[in-house]
Amino acid sequence: MANVVVVGAQWGDEGKGKIVDWLSEQADIVVRFQGGHNAGHTLVIDGKTYKLALLPSGVLRPNKLAVIGNGVVFDPQAFLDEVVRLKAQGVEITPENLRIAENVTLILPLHRELDSLRESGNAATAIGTTRRGIGPAYEDKVGRRAIRLMDLADLDTLPHKIDRLLAHHNALRRGFGLPEFDGAVMLKELTALAPQILPYAETVWRLLDQKRREGKRILFEGAQGALLDVDHGTYPYVTSSNTVAAQAATGTGLGPSAVGYVLGICKAYTTRVGLGPFPTEQDNEIGRLIGERGREFGTNTGRPRRCGWFDAALVRQTARTCGIHGLALTKLDILDGFDTIKVCTGYMLDGKEIDYLPAGEGAQARVQPIYEEIEGWKEPTANARSWAQLPAQAIKYVRRVEELVGCPIALLSTSPEREDTILVQNPFEA
Repeated sequence: MANVVVVGAQWGDEGKGKIVDWLSEQADIVVRFQGGHNAGHTLVIDGKTYKLALLPSGVLRPNKLAVIGNGVVFDPQAFLDEVVRLKAQGVEITPENLRIAENVTLILPLHRELDSLRESGNAATAIGTTRRGIGPAYEDKVGRRAIRLMDLADLDTLPHKIDRLLAHHNALRRGFGLPEFDGAVMLKELTALAPQILPYAETVWRLLDQKRREGKRILFEGAQGALLDVDHGTYPYVTSSNTVAAQAATGTGLGPSAVGYVLGICKAYTTRVGLGPFPTEQDNEIGRLIGERGREFGTNTGRPRRCGWFDAALVRQTARTCGIHGLALTKLDILDGFDTIKVCTGYMLDGKEIDYLPAGEGAQARVQPIYEEIEGWKEPTANARSWAQLPAQAIKYVRRVEELVGCPIALLSTSPEREDTILVQNPFEA
């Protein structure tokens, strides 16, 4: 039985929440391994909608253990707000069903403010972040000045760590012409948060190693998408963490040998939020129609997503950088009714045909998509739960996606509802 890693194979918003929720029925533990509360997951269960940001999707399943790994940047206040919001919907979050890595980096108010200052400052520094402090928190982590969850348990050394953090941030604030942060105020705020957060703290690498040795099934849940990876994505229009599947090991403390099947999630078309290259974007009536049908608005931000045709060249690329074994194709029903559907198979760059997206920002902006046209279908695919319920032409489209990407389709999602899923290959039994 393989442990399973779920990653986005595009620019995020591929429907990972539903797929993770669907798979979590077979898992014992669901682990978030990177990102923060900037990437929202929307789940629809028995007609009821749940919106998650920081918490793993597995929290909606009874008798499952949810874990936030060390690769995540953790906003204590956002966490407490999310717990209250879910409780109002009948979902209890306690230390019995959620554990948080003691070495997780904290997102503090100064991170959120710095993020917003940079985005609002001028066009040269804006990259389209959610302004939630994710990037600045990761900067402090690699700069070795971050406050981590475990630090809240040692109030004797916390003032020194706050001073170290503020030596950097107050210098930045002086550059912005802003008043400095008061270390005493920050200490008071963190001291007040400590008893609310520390009961969840855990030595996660050790916990997961024990569970793995007991034969428990672990489901690793990524946020965002592989094309937003800080190394392998469309830099600089990326997130501040590694979003590829290998981060499942680094972001939890389990070795790579514990990572088994990699499931890549992709839409039957392509979307992107914020700035950056998007070769197949349809800034026209087709893009607007896809966006309206797919309700393409950010779970957390409400920002409209840019929409375009499926880019097989990009998903083929992320399949390699993530080591994807199989794909979960979502939102096939949004393409119902199109006479023809286009799929990008490669690009033209400066008169030369290439089969991948180059790493350079300038080259990425210049590529032109090479399209293949596929006949559409008129019959509905929404709510289908078996291949027999799909139109023949829709099946041809799915099979062509498989061929172009070089990965089999393991799951097919035909609506936001949990049960509207066609299983081709069970990742846990692959």
